Amino acid sequence: MNELITKTNGWVTYFMESLEQMTEGIEHLATNCRPLLNGERFLTDKELSARLKVSRRTLQDYRTEGRLPYIQLGGKILYRESDIEKILEKGYREAFRLEERSTI
Repeated sequence: MNELITKTNGWVTYFMESLEQMTEGIEHLATNCRPLLNGERFLTDKELSARLKVSRRTLQDYRTEGRLPYIQLGGKILYRESDIEKILEKGYREAFRLEERSTI
């Protein structure tokens, strides 16, 4: 009962590691999660280019060509996540298999 608890104690080590994991998780949420605006999420150029694996210059070309809907607020460009999902769904093409033909 009169045990001296130090920082090398197993429970203290476990508690500190758990606390560090929780802190990292909270930091990740604070950096990557944004509140919804009227039920909608918006992406920046940087976020969208990373998701689509294209350059930010390509996104600019898509905007100029009218391929991507966007919102310009001052110098900031934003994309509705739902608009991007619709465009991707519209561009989806089913894979097809060539049937093997038997030769007689």
